[in-house]
Amino acid sequence: MPLTCTILDAAPVWGGKILTHRVGQLVMEAGPDSFLSQKPWGMELCRRLGLADQLINTNPVEKKASVLRGGRLHELPEGLVTFTPTQLGPFFRSGLLSWVDLARMGCDVLIPPRRSTDDESLASFFRRRFGPHACERVMEPLMAGIYAGDAEQMSLRATFPRFYELEQAHGSVIRGMMAARRARAQKAPGGGPRHTMFVTLKNGLADLVAGLTAQIQQAGGGLKAGVQAEALRVRSHQAGRWMYDVICTDGTALSAEALVLATPAYVSAELVRPLTPMAAGLMDMIPYASTATISLIYPAEAVGNRLQGFGFVVPRIEGRDLIAATWTSLKWPHRAPPEDVSVRCYLGGVGREAILQRDDEALVQCVREELASIVGLLATPHYVEVNRWNRAMPQYTLGHLDRLAQLEAALSRFGGLAVTGAGYRGVGLPDCIRDGAETAAKLLRYLQAAPV
Repeated sequence: MPLTCTILDAAPVWGGKILTHRVGQLVMEAGPDSFLSQKPWGMELCRRLGLADQLINTNPVEKKASVLRGGRLHELPEGLVTFTPTQLGPFFRSGLLSWVDLARMGCDVLIPPRRSTDDESLASFFRRRFGPHACERVMEPLMAGIYAGDAEQMSLRATFPRFYELEQAHGSVIRGMMAARRARAQKAPGGGPRHTMFVTLKNGLADLVAGLTAQIQQAGGGLKAGVQAEALRVRSHQAGRWMYDVICTDGTALSAEALVLATPAYVSAELVRPLTPMAAGLMDMIPYASTATISLIYPAEAVGNRLQGFGFVVPRIEGRDLIAATWTSLKWPHRAPPEDVSVRCYLGGVGREAILQRDDEALVQCVREELASIVGLLATPHYVEVNRWNRAMPQYTLGHLDRLAQLEAALSRFGGLAVTGAGYRGVGLPDCIRDGAETAAKLLRYLQAAPV
């Protein structure tokens, strides 16, 4: 059955939150700067688009990160794998936690799993398994750096279901992670290149968008950038299929037998509200946080050796405006020439959004003062870029999965209508790629099964 596909985007350029800026030899990401290689969907898409040879690993020399505690940076132990301590030895040497705190972390192997089926917050889970100080000084800032959220409100099973599964299967997160590590070690190494936990593309993640849009056009798909949908109408086809009319702000209208809403949940809510107030109400319950990234380029000679590793994260209890800072040109040396040092700072997030009311100049001044205080970086950057992301980070709060199931049930009344995107089943690039592909396959099956 021949199909035609048309994609609308209100923005003038494709990519959504993926936005690469190239200034001379500098490669700067305004949005995400990498993706997790352990989730295969991003890697697979790169291979399908012929970009596998452009994948870049993080710097193997500077593979360290730090946490701010009491105004000083403490190196995160290498034993910390995806937020979980599989080795306690490095923690002893880091000074990040006290001996009492370390003993409490080790108690994870003794504490029985939680039997309640009620949703649990990330903070509650990590306090229960590893103790309050490990939670607030290590786990919380790492996770806030991913979701820009509040661990007290975030749903464990919606954000990190693997931790719940490890606890249930092994009775201990540490034992579960160690078992997983042994299983990986027993597997025969593959013939392909080995990748670090996070990877990026040599010339920026915008190449992923460019490759995808080019392939869509080659396949005959229609791409309409700068066209915003303002209303949605539904009518039932006489042959039994649903028909959707998308009314655009430029006065045009498109009709389709299947429709995917990949807009933020609060935008999709307004489109479906006249059709299904229940679905719209459930979408309204997905909160979004606002953030800003500030990129600063310094002369390398003025920075010296003040910067070590990949950067640092800031726990909420430190009471600072800065969420995190990445030494971009140390993490990804290809992103700046040798004479420059590239730094990216993060502001905003749940409970920290007030600072975003300030103008760009004030945000730059804020992060410069933070960097001077924390790492002694007093040099003047010769290039600065501020990127604001209003209501950009969906928050998977407690009860998210239950609300998602109710949303899917409400939308199931309408054949060929689906939602996808970061607001529902994963915020990272690999998860969005997976969910988009699964949604497309679901609608393709619907179209193939519907009466002609």
